[in-house]
Amino acid sequence: MKLNLSMRDIETILLLGRTLNFRQAATQLHLSQSALSTQILRIEEALGVRLFERTTRTVRLTAAGEVFVRQSTYVQAAFREAVDAVTGIANAERGSVAVAAMPSLAAKLLPRVLMAFHRAHPAVTLKVFDTLSGPAFDLVRAGEVDFALTAADPQQADLQYEAMMSDRFVLLIPKGHTLARSKGAIRWADTVDLPHISMTHPSSVRQYAEWAFLQNRIRFQPSFESERLPTIAAMVECGFGVAALPEIAASTVTHPGIVERLLTGPVAKRSIGLVTARNRSLSPAAAALLGTLREHLAKGDPLR
Repeated sequence: MKLNLSMRDIETILLLGRTLNFRQAATQLHLSQSALSTQILRIEEALGVRLFERTTRTVRLTAAGEVFVRQSTYVQAAFREAVDAVTGIANAERGSVAVAAMPSLAAKLLPRVLMAFHRAHPAVTLKVFDTLSGPAFDLVRAGEVDFALTAADPQQADLQYEAMMSDRFVLLIPKGHTLARSKGAIRWADTVDLPHISMTHPSSVRQYAEWAFLQNRIRFQPSFESERLPTIAAMVECGFGVAALPEIAASTVTHPGIVERLLTGPVAKRSIGLVTARNRSLSPAAAALLGTLREHLAKGDPLR
């Protein structure tokens, strides 16, 4: 048996089942009583069973009608929930957003942006992947995150990159070191004989440091390597050596025993931006989060 019943048909049966009065039901449905009777007959013929017993004075549900009304109540509730869910997602009121961000942004910028977004969209679930640049690109490519906030990488040309900010490199120096006494900027080449503590490959920090030294025809060979910024800062403070880090990254691991100096010759500026899939549009919730991020940056709020 092929049925062709609409939600309008179900709502009509439910209304008549509640009122048990054709005149009242027709008025609420903005129909004539004859039109309502025709609709009920069509539904009963489609089902192959009578739902209502009607006389000139009374209307009552049949046994089949009682079952249909009871089950249709669940159908109506499920339908409304489905509509509400879709509408909520379309309006960015519901859904989920996953973002990949390099550690310095995840620790410094992103929390404030996420909190502002959460206040406006409390029903949206948020997930953050705190990761280096290479894995961040992979997460976007695999569709595991909606977008990433990370350093530019020309080798990832299959993904869309939009520059949003940049930060300069500074040198972290133990407070008691001779270089810490100077007040001005320090040249990269003047640090070549110092033991460097650097991020590991394939981090963007390491790549920029290698590039800066190559501009001075120097091959960068750090004495120590670590994947974590707090470890690098702790090693600098203990006197293991110095570390070249972007300003945003350095601001997340400030220590009283560390002095920062701008690095020049060249002034290395790391581009940080938005990474998205070229052929995949953002969900309304992800687009709304990105809008919150843009508003935050447009206000000129300091990242450090």
